[in-house]
Amino acid sequence: MTETLYSTETRLKTAARDHLWMHFSPQPQSNEELPMIVRGDGAYVYDDAGRKYLDGLAGLFVVQVGHGRTELGEVMARQASELAFFPLWSYANKPAAALAERLAHLAPGDLNKVFFTNSGSEAVESAWKLAKQYFRLMGKPQKHKVLSRTTAYHGTTHGALSITGIPELKHDFEPLVPSTHRVPNTNFYRAEHHPDDIAAFGLWAADQIETQILAEGPESVAAVFLEPVQNAGGCFPPPPGYFGRVRQICDQYDVLLVSDEVICAFGRLGTYFGAEKFGYTPDIIICAKGLTSGYAPMGAMIASDRLFEPFASGDSFFKHGYTFGGHPVAAAVAMANLDIFERENINENVLKQETQFRSTLEKLLDLPLVGDVRGDGYFYGIELVKDKGTKETFTPEESQRILKTFLSKQLFENGLYCRADDRGDPVIQLSPPLIIGESEFNEMEQILRATLTAAETLL
Repeated sequence: MTETLYSTETRLKTAARDHLWMHFSPQPQSNEELPMIVRGDGAYVYDDAGRKYLDGLAGLFVVQVGHGRTELGEVMARQASELAFFPLWSYANKPAAALAERLAHLAPGDLNKVFFTNSGSEAVESAWKLAKQYFRLMGKPQKHKVLSRTTAYHGTTHGALSITGIPELKHDFEPLVPSTHRVPNTNFYRAEHHPDDIAAFGLWAADQIETQILAEGPESVAAVFLEPVQNAGGCFPPPPGYFGRVRQICDQYDVLLVSDEVICAFGRLGTYFGAEKFGYTPDIIICAKGLTSGYAPMGAMIASDRLFEPFASGDSFFKHGYTFGGHPVAAAVAMANLDIFERENINENVLKQETQFRSTLEKLLDLPLVGDVRGDGYFYGIELVKDKGTKETFTPEESQRILKTFLSKQLFENGLYCRADDRGDPVIQLSPPLIIGESEFNEMEQILRATLTAAETLL
């Protein structure tokens, strides 16, 4: 059956069109063909026609150490031949135990307890459920509400989607889980408060969290979910002092600070965790994606000793789990992935070259369509505007025509895989494998320049 299925590429293209349900994408029409990616090597992927593309998004903010790492495949095969699966329901396995210890040592502060999931969305769900049960065990069952930022994306499962701050992603799935509320994000490019003072703007944005906690009642708020650099909307880095003030507010009102690092962890910002980059210690870290560089699905919730304390003795236990959480093969490949980080100084490469990456992308600011370049590490957004002087953005029709119809396809045709997105303002997002350097930066800039120049004629 397998030999027959893969016998012709034409058959596979037909199968993809007729049977493969695409994620976050319109289905291809009967006369359309889906691009078929067949292999990867380093920072590049190749389609079934042999065409080469620079992976400017690391798959989906995932492939930190690059494609085609045969050693990771070999680790997976060895582990699968020894123990392919056993659940963590009252039993441990060696790779999961070793990885939990390693993550506890890498995480800041007293974040020493690791709960494994299969994805970032599941890690978000786990953190919210832990917050609820923790406060219930502490005699505060009314603390169940969650705050998150406008335009922030936290996942697709019902709880994670409820925490997400993008209304158009939520509408078709309502009613969602109640008790989530929004606070301002840190988009300084479009700041209405303190637009000329980024530090003052950051403190204002942090103080809005306190305002919302007080409006809801501190006795009802369990947690605030924040990304170190917010993804959706186009890479909003935190202003100076922002997370320090947020930490103070959370401590004052007994609210858990959850650092959603599904994208920002494992080198994306040049550190194992974004909290380290920006100097704060959360109560919970959520991670996934780069933990295995995408060679196997895996996520984790890393919680502080304080949050684990009510579960440490007696009859109480966390009433939550996943069949494949702590999967032995995924844990083994995560360990090997982190070995590569250490051996090849992956974090150091990002810190060494992040300034060059930024300056290369900032060359694009001379183009009429480019309003802002922002981000950190190897994680950047390029905001596109209709008018640079007024910062006027596109109409929905213009965004559809320029971003989705033209740029998404033309950038790929020109050899760059990245993301043209209008969740919030129109942006191009870049999050390449962490192994790249100046030559790939330049290639990226040249493709972007040529494609954006061509897009100007569509306005």
